Amino acid sequence: MPQEARQTRVGDAYERLKEEIRTNRMPPGFQAPEPEIAVRLGMSRTPVREALIRLEAEGLVELVPRRGARVLPIRADDMREIYEILTALEPEAAASLAARGPSAKELAPLEEATTDMELALEQNDLDAWAEADDRFHRLLLDLHGNRRLQAFVVTLFDQAHRARIITLRMRGTPLKSTTEHRRILEHLRDGDAEATRQAFRAHRQRAAEELLGILEKYKLGQL
Repeated sequence: MPQEARQTRVGDAYERLKEEIRTNRMPPGFQAPEPEIAVRLGMSRTPVREALIRLEAEGLVELVPRRGARVLPIRADDMREIYEILTALEPEAAASLAARGPSAKELAPLEEATTDMELALEQNDLDAWAEADDRFHRLLLDLHGNRRLQAFVVTLFDQAHRARIITLRMRGTPLKSTTEHRRILEHLRDGDAEATRQAFRAHRQRAAEELLGILEKYKLGQL
């Protein structure tokens, strides 16, 4: 098989497996032999094996000798560390973007994501809200433009997303979070770096406290 075709198949297997894990269709603790996972995806074993190795490096699965792959549990301590890093890095990226004075065209995707969050709440569609929320954070990193930072932080997003989806219906309607995204967007539009930084940091700190509180209250830290 040509190298390009092989890499495409590995990439396809990686994206499909990651989405299965992120959305908890392959939930924490799920374990299956590699042939079974390949059948699940309708793919051959070789690209699935390579995709699993990549996902292991990203902290989503563990390869168990002679037993296949296991989706790693969601641990409160891991989430605490992840949100500590996000709280340190994302506000600085957002502030740097604000300082550049982004144009209305550049901010249009963030405006769309924020509006989609608001519409999703009006329709009581929490899954659509979570997708728009995730999109906002990824788009902001893309606009910031530091590819190494983006690659690192997106890996943390993928790990945290599983916990957020599990707890999505264990918390109140995310009105406050949606309002915070709108406020961050307004500060970006104003080009106010410090206000952007403070609003983003407060957003991440509140989100971390809420998530960790739920994990501990419902004893989900070992999922």
